[in-house]
Amino acid sequence: MNILDENIIESQRQLLRSWRIRVKQIGHDVGHKGIKDREQIIPLLQALRRPVLFTRDLGFFDRRLCHAKYGIVCLAVGAQDVATFIRRFLRHPAFDTIAVRMGKVVQVSETVARMWALGQPDAIRIDWES
Repeated sequence: MNILDENIIESQRQLLRSWRIRVKQIGHDVGHKGIKDREQIIPLLQALRRPVLFTRDLGFFDRRLCHAKYGIVCLAVGAQDVATFIRRFLRHPAFDTIAVRMGKVVQVSETVARMWALGQPDAIRIDWES
């Protein structure tokens, strides 16, 4: 299940849906508006079935947040580019199935992805083509 943080703008949510990428957004479809970041979002993710949170809050790129029940993707891109990078992330061979997204905290930028994985002591760098 692809979960969008509240900080993802409506136009990007609609664009993802127009591409037939199923998403739910915090404050619209799950949780409630104004949900506090880590204190409330992490328990929400743990209660859902295999969610991947997409957020622009780079504070979520934290090794301690790796958990087998969910994945987190921090998008270090402009607000108008979020949908494009989510689609690109979901199609990337390193992340193209739900199973490989679980247990990971990933930071995505225009040129590189960095990833913490459950049980791995160091962050892994993943290059991707534009």
